[in-house]
This record gives sequence, C-alpha cells and structure tokens, in this order.
Amino acid sequence: MRMLLALIGGALALAGAAQARPAAGLQAAPAVKPLTLTTFLVSGRGWGHGVGMSQYGALGLANEGRTYEEILAHYYTGTELAPAPVARVRVLLAEARPAVTVSSKEPFRVRDVFGKAYPLPAGAVRLGPALEVPVDGGPRTLAGPLVFLPGKAPLELGTPYRGQLAVSVKSGKLNVVNDVGLEDYLAGVVPREMPASWAEEALKAQAIAARSYALAHRLRGQDYDLYADVRSQVYGGVASEDVRATRAIAATAGQVLTFGGAIANTMFHSTSGGSTISVEEAFGTAVPYLVGVDDPWSSISPVHAWGPVPVRDVTLRSGLKLRAPVLGLKLARNPSGRVRSAVVTTTAGPQTVSGGALRLGAGLRSTWITKLASVSLTRPPGPAVFEQSFPFTARAQGAKLTMQQRAGKEWLPLGGPTAKLVGRMNLGSATTYRLLVGKTVALTVRIPVAPRVQAEVSGAGVSGTVTPAREGATVQVQRQQGTAWLPVGDAVTDAAGAFAAELELPPGSYRVRVAPAAGLAQGLSPTIRVG
Repeated sequence: MRMLLALIGGALALAGAAQARPAAGLQAAPAVKPLTLTTFLVSGRGWGHGVGMSQYGALGLANEGRTYEEILAHYYTGTELAPAPVARVRVLLAEARPAVTVSSKEPFRVRDVFGKAYPLPAGAVRLGPALEVPVDGGPRTLAGPLVFLPGKAPLELGTPYRGQLAVSVKSGKLNVVNDVGLEDYLAGVVPREMPASWAEEALKAQAIAARSYALAHRLRGQDYDLYADVRSQVYGGVASEDVRATRAIAATAGQVLTFGGAIANTMFHSTSGGSTISVEEAFGTAVPYLVGVDDPWSSISPVHAWGPVPVRDVTLRSGLKLRAPVLGLKLARNPSGRVRSAVVTTTAGPQTVSGGALRLGAGLRSTWITKLASVSLTRPPGPAVFEQSFPFTARAQGAKLTMQQRAGKEWLPLGGPTAKLVGRMNLGSATTYRLLVGKTVALTVRIPVAPRVQAEVSGAGVSGTVTPAREGATVQVQRQQGTAWLPVGDAVTDAAGAFAAELELPPGSYRVRVAPAAGLAQGLSPTIRVG
C-alpha cells in the first residue's frame, strides 16, 4: 500500500518513501534511539476502594424505601447500633504554621495554660510562636497552649468553627486544634462526604458511618484525635453545614456501629460498581463485618461504569516513581475482578506494583479495570528536517487506532482504524497529529520542523545553503570541544539561502547552526570532519 497525502503544513507518505542520504563529504549523524510515546486507555467500574458502604448504593436503597438500619446492616455484616462512648473530639485544623489568626464577630476570651481567662473584643488576634495577645491594655506573652473560647458567635480560623480553638507551639511553629462536640463535628463532615440533597435515610446512614469512623480512627499519643482532611474525614466547620444533613445527624444522635463490643471501622466509598469487596482483598487484613456484598443499587452512580480514560506513560511513570519510560502493563486480578497487581514493563525492565498503587499512580477511580488498551507512537527524537523523510510507527494493543492531522480548526483523517500504522512524514512546517481509539483522543503530538542545513568545507572556510531560504539569517559555525559546541565564526544567508564563512579551520569536528526563527526549530548541519 502506498499513499501520499498533501495537507496543511506538510505531507504524509505511508509505507515506501526513500530515506534521505547525508550530503557528500559530511559525516553521517550517529544512530539515535527512537522516541516512543505511550498512552493506556483504561475502562472500569466504581469509584473508591470498594470496602464497606457504597454511598450511591445507600442512596439507591433509600430510594427503594429502606431504612438507615437496613442500609447499614447490608454493608456492615453483623454489626449493631450502640451509644457513642465520647461526646467531644479534637480536630487538627492547622499544622506547623509560622503564624495564625483567630477571630470572632462577637467578643470572646482566651485562656492560658494556668486557667486564667482574658476578655477579647470582637475582631482578630494574630499569633506568632511568642503567643503575644492584646490583653490588659497591650501585647502580652501568655503561657501556652492557649485556648480561645467563643462568645455569642463562632470562632474563626479563616472560616468559622463551633467549639474552642487551642493554639500550641511545636518546634517553633503553631498548631491549631478545634475542641468540638461530636455532633457539631459531624455537621461539618457529613455534607462534605455525601450531598445533603440526597434521601434522608441515606444521610442518616452516612451520619452513623461517619460518627463510627471518626471514633474508630482516633489517634493515640497526640493532643488531637482527628485530622480535618482525607487522613481522617473532610471537615469544613460551619461553612459546610446544611440543614438537611444536620437533621439527619440529630435523628441518629450518639449512635455508632459496633462489632463484638468495639466501635466498627465503618469504611465507605462512593460507588462499588455492582459489588463491594472485603477489606482483606483491598488491604490484606480480614475483618468479619467488612466482607464483599452484592450492590446493584450502586448502578445509579454516573461512574458505575467509566472510561476509556487516557493515562499517559509520563503520568504513570511519575505516579509510580519509575525511572524509565513505561511501555506496557500486564494485570493480575482477584476473584472479584479487581486488579491485585500489575507488571509494569519499562525500557529498564519489568516492575511489579499492587493494584492500589496502580490506581493511585494512574489516577484511576478504582482498581476494578474492565478493559485495558494501549496506543503508542514511535518516531525519531527531536524535530523533523524540512521536507526530509521523518519515519513513524503507530501501534495499538487491545484496540484499533485512527490517525489525524490538524488543519486549521479541523482534523483530517490520515489512516485507520488499524492496529498498526507505519509511514513517513515530509513536513514543511510544524504540524500536530493525534491518535484516537473510537472518539477518545489517546495521543496528541506536535512535530516541530527544522530548516535543512547543508554545509561543506573548502580552503576558504565553510559554505552551504539553508532551506527554506530566508535572506539575512545568521548561521553560526561551531567546533566540538568535548561534549560542547563552541562558535568559531558566522555568516549571513542571501536571498537563495546560501552562505559562506571565511575561516581557517584546524583539524576537528564542525557543524553549522541556524537559530530558531519564522516558526522553524533550530537547524543543524551534519557533522563535518576536518583533518
């Protein structure tokens, strides 16, 4: 098959174009390794780790008229409802800050480590590690940790929080901890974990799951119990509260799930994809109440099934902290269908990673991968040379690809759908290509173009031509010294692109360089050997 397509900015010849040869008298450039760019196309099901309650499943069950007790019993096998053992929690809001500002819209108080309280007017108090507070008519250093006590309005640390704010100094930096009632804490958590517009029974199930999770994950040996971010649960204070979520929290006040008398680790996630999995499969440790269950109700989620999602090799390489480009993936699955591990093939050899590491490194919604394909483009590194053959190979595994070229605001088809496309480009200007699988763009590559620089040495120096011709362009003659190229002379092109530099050249290796200009990349002649 032979095809020549003259398009905007260049031409593409598929299979059969002749190789360009180096100019006579010049040293051919050494062979260079081709550059391969790879994109993996991943399709899957669900969002999250898949353990415990799926939030969309809870919504689906609530929409069918199930109660929060029934929802929780389905996802946490064998657990029981019981009273919470504590009523307050301490949440780390700020960590290792050089300074913090505590404020209130109403008068408030500050208490030092000895228990003495000082009144403060409405407004802001900025604190550094010295813990200077404007009390008793002027700035005064108080012994910490300091506890700020609210008046008729919530205390604020950029945003309002219920309860008290404790400020302590750790290694010359400031930590701020919110000492807050458990139910008020949940009011700032539940709407961040589940939309408050959802069915009331789903919100009640989420309230109990969040309450139980918080108490099961309290930290030991710290002056705080929980983080305000995903290390515990996302907590936004008063700004996150919603009346519907607060009502659901109040309706389940003080209730937690227990198993064998201990608070249950009520893990939850967005979307199961059709069935949850055991915590043993996900994280390696068996828990009697965290087992896989059928979850058809989760299918109402917009990400019940997702993909194909393009994942570039550079993304995977960065996410998995690999030192070499990624060429391929081979998946090993658990009985549930989720990925247990993956062999990542790189140019430096194979490396095995866990399914969880693959999910995080690739930025995937879950480890339940239902389809994996890949698309790659192999080409010489660097720019193409003006109207010289520039070979490429496009491949697809597990799919068929289509190649297109950018033409203004349009994309023109060049070939496919096929599993392999081999061709050569003869480009006159920088051109953008893309590879698609179906309607999904897998790779977009812009190929820069360098001018063709031909040069030869004579007794008078170095002469040659630059194509395309551009009158007045400066060319630089360079001599190799170690790994560097040092300038030894220059010349200017005429209207035909010709140049001549009168130089005495001692033995060595030389080349001619043209700087980037007029939409073209840097141009280099083949190496010239003198002597």
